[in-house]
Amino acid sequence: MGINHIALAVKDMEATHRFYTEAMGFTLEKVEIANMRNGKARHAFYSTGSPDDQMIAFWDLRDVPGVDDYETDISRGLGLDPFVNHLAFQADSLDDLASKKQRWLDEGIDVIEIDHNWVQSIYAEDPDGNVVEFAIITEAFTDADRAEALELLRATDPPYSAPPTVTHHPASS
Repeated sequence: MGINHIALAVKDMEATHRFYTEAMGFTLEKVEIANMRNGKARHAFYSTGSPDDQMIAFWDLRDVPGVDDYETDISRGLGLDPFVNHLAFQADSLDDLASKKQRWLDEGIDVIEIDHNWVQSIYAEDPDGNVVEFAIITEAFTDADRAEALELLRATDPPYSAPPTVTHHPASS
């Protein structure tokens, strides 16, 4: 079972559209206009790969009465570090991940690359300050991994995991 879509409110729909089509490579599939508080709200759906599911959607609330000042950052607005709540999308391979990293850098977006010792990831921020990630699992999960996961989930004082390798890639100025 996959996710049909995740929906978030945004401040600037045009900046969001540019980021998710140009930097992320997603495709705008559908826009619904909803009556919200007697105003028009745009609900834009972007395909992250499959045209039928695995979408991300954004609410443009600028024409909705009484919706003026709201937080769109899903972590900082809650007093959390930016990486706590984030959106992770699948890369097809390590080569695809490298291409996506280069695409972000070419778009002028700083990239953080992390080798978590079982998954390779790249991270950036969207126009609303939300962290987005492309990731590829590099080691298949085993029954031993699942048993250890359950043990760590229930442990009262679990040990730290091996630290990841973090590399910062600033975009060229």
